[in-house]
Amino acid sequence: MAPSPAAASPAHVKALRGFNRFYTQRIGVLAPYLGSEFSLTDVRVLYELAHRQHPTATELSRDLALDAGYLSRILRRFEGRQWLARVPSPEDGRQSLLQLTGAGYQAFAPLQQRSRDEAAALLAPLARAEQQELTRALATVQRLLDPHAPAPARKTVLRDPQPGDMGWVIQQHGEIYAREYGWNQEFETLVAGIVAAYMRDQRPGMDRCWMAELDGERVGSAFVVRKSKTVAQLRLLILTPGARGLGLGGRLTDECIAFARNTGSKKMTLWTNSCLGSARAIYASRGFKLVKSEPYTGFGKKLVGETWDLKL
Repeated sequence: MAPSPAAASPAHVKALRGFNRFYTQRIGVLAPYLGSEFSLTDVRVLYELAHRQHPTATELSRDLALDAGYLSRILRRFEGRQWLARVPSPEDGRQSLLQLTGAGYQAFAPLQQRSRDEAAALLAPLARAEQQELTRALATVQRLLDPHAPAPARKTVLRDPQPGDMGWVIQQHGEIYAREYGWNQEFETLVAGIVAAYMRDQRPGMDRCWMAELDGERVGSAFVVRKSKTVAQLRLLILTPGARGLGLGGRLTDECIAFARNTGSKKMTLWTNSCLGSARAIYASRGFKLVKSEPYTGFGKKLVGETWDLKL
């Protein structure tokens, strides 16, 4: 059941109004928009006309929450500049379909580019992590104020490691396993040793790492290390909680299997723990078989270590 709406406190109202004043000043709403002769509303109507397929004035008025008379005056000005054409709607003779002319697109294009440039300039002083933090916060604002809006498409990428990634891998293993399983720093030490050995001894064409990104943010990793001429080992498969359920764990595993097979390995092996249910499900679904199970004490817990193998 969704929580009941709560009356806004004066402090929250004040904070929201203060942010509105700050942001409207930063993006220049109080002056002609984007250094042009147009208002923010003018440019927003141009944007919708440029990105929609023959909208009607009724649709624009509804979706932009604009007074119909006010919108009508804006559209007449655009027509006077020969930026806008009207075509009778085949479905409703009382409505006209709106379409930007070539001149309208030419007028809009530099405004759109200027808007992109100004947004880039706002982000430029921020470090990459700060940019990601800001975009996540903006998405949260949009979700909370418009909960019925469709969720934006999420972009997932698997890529080669970059400077800083290996430290992230160690940190995430330490934090996630401590939080979710109560493991102590022995595990983080083990992971740090594995990562250090990989960085020191990596052999191109035999060993490889993939990093997973979600909407530009690091969310996972997986490694392949060659144990012998015919055996490859899958290591350090991990996903942050927010990236689970999107199939990224399977994709990372599939990349590791394909790499091992394509580089001549006849078998892939891995070591995991019986408590790691999600990872074990991925391995089983790819054809890995449990070949050894052994209780041990480690990382501050009593655990059962498992070896899984896959014939390639």
